[in-house]
Amino acid sequence: MIRKLLITALSVCFIYCSASGQEGVAPLDRNPVLKGSKPLVPKKTTALSLPFFDDFTTYGVFPDDTKWMDHYVYVNNTMAVQQITRGVATFDGLNAKGGPYDSVNNTSLIYADSLTSQPIDLSVHVAGDSIYLSFFYQPQGNGFSPEPTDSLMLYMKKTSGWVKVWGKEGSPLQQFRQVMIPVAEAAYFHNDFQFRFVNKVSVNINDDHWNIDYVEMATGRSILDTSISDIATSRNPTFLLNDYTSMPYRHFTANSAAELATNHSYFVRNNFGTPATVQSGYVAREATTNTPQFSSSVSNVAVTGFTEQQLQLPMYNINYNAPGQYDRVVLEQKYFATSPVGTDPKENDTIIHNQVFDNYLAYDDGTAEKSYFLNQSATLPALTAIEFHLNQPDTIRGVAIYFGRQVPLASNKFFSVAVYKDIAVNGGSDNLVYQQDLLFPSYADTVNNFWIYKFDTPVAMTAGTFFMGTIQPAASGSDSLYFGLDENRAGGNHLYVNYLNVWQPSIVGGALMIRPLLGQPIIASAVEEVGRDEQVWSIYPNPATTSLTIATEGNRLISYQIADVQGRVVLSRSGVKPGHIDISSLHPGIYFVCILDGDKPSSPKKIIKL
Repeated sequence: MIRKLLITALSVCFIYCSASGQEGVAPLDRNPVLKGSKPLVPKKTTALSLPFFDDFTTYGVFPDDTKWMDHYVYVNNTMAVQQITRGVATFDGLNAKGGPYDSVNNTSLIYADSLTSQPIDLSVHVAGDSIYLSFFYQPQGNGFSPEPTDSLMLYMKKTSGWVKVWGKEGSPLQQFRQVMIPVAEAAYFHNDFQFRFVNKVSVNINDDHWNIDYVEMATGRSILDTSISDIATSRNPTFLLNDYTSMPYRHFTANSAAELATNHSYFVRNNFGTPATVQSGYVAREATTNTPQFSSSVSNVAVTGFTEQQLQLPMYNINYNAPGQYDRVVLEQKYFATSPVGTDPKENDTIIHNQVFDNYLAYDDGTAEKSYFLNQSATLPALTAIEFHLNQPDTIRGVAIYFGRQVPLASNKFFSVAVYKDIAVNGGSDNLVYQQDLLFPSYADTVNNFWIYKFDTPVAMTAGTFFMGTIQPAASGSDSLYFGLDENRAGGNHLYVNYLNVWQPSIVGGALMIRPLLGQPIIASAVEEVGRDEQVWSIYPNPATTSLTIATEGNRLISYQIADVQGRVVLSRSGVKPGHIDISSLHPGIYFVCILDGDKPSSPKKIIKL
């Protein structure tokens, strides 16, 4: 799932092209998953006792309230690389509500996320009990690397207060490394002991990601007690589909042989130092109706010590008839991997993965790890186009887009959505079938965190290939819009870009989070209006040659602005009666007209000057 940090539009971390127009990847500066976060957890009335253990094996996004007191970190299974077991806690520059700690000063070095244990009663212990606190940490993961000035730190609470006992400066991606901390000083052995992880971030650079996993504190340990007796599931399983991550069920059944993957996989990690025999299998069902699909036999698999192994399974025959052709279908796979060796935690032995069939086409898994943008030429528009295919005729009703936040905010930048039957790549030619203009990005926490745009005119499409993407005007404030980027996408990204007046394949890995919406009518995401009702007005003729007429309710005085496609105001008047506007001085082309209510502009209307 995603986390984004405050970043200026120019503070770009990775640039992939050297031309004046180029693709880029930037950090995320907001996590809408955490927008409606829970309040911080009060101290438990009864302190915990040892042993303490948490490997963040959960399907929620917050730490376990019975073990932790705060909700600043983000629990997930997508931000880490080769995690020790399923689930990690990710530290970045975002607060408990998923927003930046500092949204004004973008040059500060700040203490950001913390993860504080519930009180632990150590008054019943002494130094001779040989208590150690251990954990695994990883810089960067699937996010951005923390700078050398950034750090991850560990504090412990003595009777006299908090003291720093460990710290690590920022660095590029590394594998998870284990840390062993002795708890031996007499000042620790009180009934209100706690430990706390804290990260320090330089918010002007990037997200400064850290991941931690497998936190354990117990008696009878030593500095050499680094082994983990645990067989566990790890990263997310693969999807059942060959290329898409989701599609309408009716399109799947129309050509299931081509859409269904040959096999599906999940991942098991042997944290023992020696090879182990793992008993593996899975159960599949349609989750909405609880209709059984498949139950595999239990297989014995040998897994080498300290390694992660991909367990590949042949695809089963999906046998389910949806009640209606537009109904949502969810196939739930529950995978398991157990071993009779040792006394390892059992909760992480299973992992559940849902294959969703709904009203959209997607290559992404619904979680953004980074943001994607185009740094376009000053004189040319910037275009994206993602290749999709339909197995039967259908109607495109709109599009769902996951936007990456940026500073300054891009909510006043307009763009267009375009649907093509073909584009000029691989011997094809541009064939635009629909374009919807004057759209603005939005970031409210909506279903699946995507913003939904409904097309004014539904687009009927035949079976076969089509392309959908965005158009950002030349040399305007609409360049460098940030789109969500799923870094976990396996396979080609199907993305083409055009920023030098020619289409070319994208060279950025991952999936751009833009989804065509198909089938029945949809409801657009609501645009929030703050304390005002927008004026009802119209403008005509359109196209126009020498003059326009603005008509409003009540014929009250208005102020208006006319801007070109570059966002520059070319005509404006204040406190005038609606009516005739002389546009004879304007060059032929496309313009945008809005009227002002105080200092708030109305939604603009597009006109064409002949």
